[in-house]
Parts: sequence; C-alpha cells; structure tokens
Amino acid sequence: MENRQEIEDAKKAALEVLLHNAHGPYSGLPRTAGWGYPEPYTRDLMFSILGIAITGNIKLLGSIRKVLETLAKNQTSHGHIPSLVHDKEDRGSSDTTPLFLMAVGIYRKVLAEPDFLAEAVEKALIWMEYQSPSDRYLVAQQPTSDWRDEQWVTGYGLFVNTIVYSYLRLLGKDGRAEHIRSEMGRFTIVDGSGHHHQHEGLVVKHKPYFAFWSYKIHSSERFDLLGNALAILSGLATPSRANEMISWIEDECEAMRLRGELSLHLPPNFFPYIRPEDAEWLPRYLIYNNPGEYHNGGIWPFICGLYVAALVAAKRFKLAREKLIALTHLVTLSGSGELQFGFNEWIKAQNGIPMGQDWQTWSAALYLYAAKCVELNETPFFEEMRNYH
Repeated sequence: MENRQEIEDAKKAALEVLLHNAHGPYSGLPRTAGWGYPEPYTRDLMFSILGIAITGNIKLLGSIRKVLETLAKNQTSHGHIPSLVHDKEDRGSSDTTPLFLMAVGIYRKVLAEPDFLAEAVEKALIWMEYQSPSDRYLVAQQPTSDWRDEQWVTGYGLFVNTIVYSYLRLLGKDGRAEHIRSEMGRFTIVDGSGHHHQHEGLVVKHKPYFAFWSYKIHSSERFDLLGNALAILSGLATPSRANEMISWIEDECEAMRLRGELSLHLPPNFFPYIRPEDAEWLPRYLIYNNPGEYHNGGIWPFICGLYVAALVAAKRFKLAREKLIALTHLVTLSGSGELQFGFNEWIKAQNGIPMGQDWQTWSAALYLYAAKCVELNETPFFEEMRNYH
C-alpha cells in the first residue's frame, strides 16, 4: 500500500499528541492543544471522541469519560452544557450541548453502557427541544455561538443541525431525526416573499450541497465543509447528492488553485471566501478572519479528517486515500517549525502556512479517525445512520 509508512508514522504521532494532552492543569482534564490551549474546550474534546474511540486506548477512554462526567456535573438546571468543561459559568454555545449528546451516544456504544449519564442526557435533550424558535425540529442559534466564534451564522445553521440529527440517531430518537431530515430537505426561501405557512430549509436550488444557514427569508449559500461532510457521513445527504457534492467540491477547489486562492490539495473549511466588498463582511474580519484564513476559508485538519471520512461514506475510496495522504503531509506542518508532526490548528489556504496552535487535540484525533475509515472502508458510528435511506 502506497505511503503506508508515512501514514503509520502519523498515526503513532497522533496518539502521542492525544496522550500528551490527556492530562492538563485544569482539574486534570485534557488540554485542547499541547501548549497554546491548556484549557479543556468542550467542543474540541467532544469531536475528539471519534478518534479516541477507535484507538481503544484505556487511558484516553478514561480521560474522555472524566470529561463527559464533569460536563454532566456542570450542566445547567435547564440542561445546557458549558463551553469549558471545568467552568459551569462559561455558557452560551449553540454546539456544546448537541456535541455532548453525540459524544455520549458514541461512548455508550464503545463501552456498551446504554444508560451512561442517563439523567444528564434527558435534560440535554429537553434543552435542545427548546432551541427551535418555530417550536418544530430544526434548531437555531445566535451569531458566533458555535465553533465559528469569529463568523456569523444566523438562525438555522447547517453544522449544528447535522450534529442534532446525528445524536438523535445514536440515541435511538429516530422519529425526531426523521423530522429533522424532512425540514432540512426544504428549500431556502430566496425570493424575499415568504408566507407565514412557509418553513425554510437548507437545500440550495441548483447546487448539490446544503446551505450554510437559513432563517426566514434570509440565508447564506456559501459552502460549509464541516456541515456538509457531516451531512454526508450521517446520511442526511442521499448517496447521489453526496457523490455529486464531492465532485463539485473537487472541481471548485481546482478552480481556486488555478486562481491562486488555494495552494494545497485539501479543501478550505468555507468558500467562496467573504471579501471586504461583500455584504457579509464585518470590520472585525480584518483582524481575525481575512479571506483564506481562520473560519473564512482556512484549512482545518480536523475538518479535512471528517471530509476523508465523508469520502469513504460516499464510497469514493480512491479519492479518500489520496486526501488522507494529503492530510498526512499537512499534519507534519508546525507553527514552530521544530516538530516532525505539528498537528496544527489551521493553515492559510493561499500559501499553506500553519497559523494556529501546534499539537491540537482534535487535529490529532480526527486524523486517527480518518485513517481508520480509509483502512476499514467504513465509517465507525455513522454506518447505521446511513442505513435509514
């Protein structure tokens, strides 16, 4: 198998990163990054369970159990999960509670403990039911409340709703999951003349992907790689839509490379980039979110790991291996320039320079998950979800 040794070396390094980060200065909870982020950020650690679960490593499984149990203790009386594992006062994220539910669903399967954190799960499920302004099924959010803390997502965001769908399937809430699928399958309202009986959805006319977000007569049809990769993995995207979407992504990335907007053979997290002349541009983006950077088109290894998994889900096995090799090269990059494997947080799209923190927990964890998916030609924890079609 081509590049086998490179992949094996990267897997070994990823495990080393996770073990290094498994015990940090905050109540012994894991670190979010090897040096730059000593805090235990909830969303990062919830995503990392995908990589941790497939290692079977006892220390890592024990570490993530402590994270989940601590989150349950710090859950609010209404069921909301905090943004920092150790700080019950750090609240307001739209994705931490659904990610907690997804992570518990995965952990229950791995450890065969179907009632693990049952009380906290029930409270969190009720909290999530109250996150729909229309009192239906799609959940809404405030701007900068999900992982995009420097980018506006208003109303029904794709990413959060794919997580909601995933945890509902994992926890056996199939009836509610079907309602989510149905509501997401409606078109966004683009003519500005929505009627009171119309309900917005996340399908974009004449495009194979789901909209970035939608709310009443407003929406963004820019492409969100994380949300769409999860839509493919979970089966929200039908096999035909998934296949068409992947071909579209690869064609768009090739066009961006020809225009000098992308230098690597992995997709940015978001495109087309928001530019200063665009209506969506906000003054603060000039500091943190320039085109091709951070949430505005940076290349995130953890998201690329999920894209590789989505390629496996769509049975694009050859392309999945090619992208895993590209990701293997990407995770060697480090901000310090002194590490054999940097597992950096994010990389500037136009020049491939690492711009985030090295030894990022979710970068290492999702690399391991991607490698396992390619090895098995399967996507652990998501296979059953896609069988509902």
